[in-house]
Amino acid sequence: MGISKEQIGSLIDKAFEMLPYAYTPYSHYKVGAALLAKNGTVYGGCNIENAAYTPCNCGERTAFFKAVSEGVTEFDAIAVVAGHEGNVTNLGSPCGVCRQVMMEFCDPETFQVICATDRENYRINTLKEILPDGFGPKALAAG
Repeated sequence: MGISKEQIGSLIDKAFEMLPYAYTPYSHYKVGAALLAKNGTVYGGCNIENAAYTPCNCGERTAFFKAVSEGVTEFDAIAVVAGHEGNVTNLGSPCGVCRQVMMEFCDPETFQVICATDRENYRINTLKEILPDGFGPKALAAG
């Protein structure tokens, strides 16, 4: 079950709205994300850098952590836009750590990852397509 073209456009718009909030004084590579929860709520996120590098947080994880911190743990899709100084010319894709966080909370068969340069130019993949053989909660289940 996918999401509608209207929902895709709205998520892409929200991801673009998040770009100006990105804190990127080191890489200047800004990421905006918009996460659609199963309850219909959209959580925005941006990347946040740190001089020590390891405490940095990606836009996708920021959106997930905002949602989870409010008790929401079921999701349908995420839109991601990214580019140097917020100039989005190529498709940005979630990093490995972000994909692992998605694996924790999302059904890899149905969760949609939308990478976009604008409302008309985007690619949609399932989480399973971008993280084949992903390690998630089911791997730790007794049985």
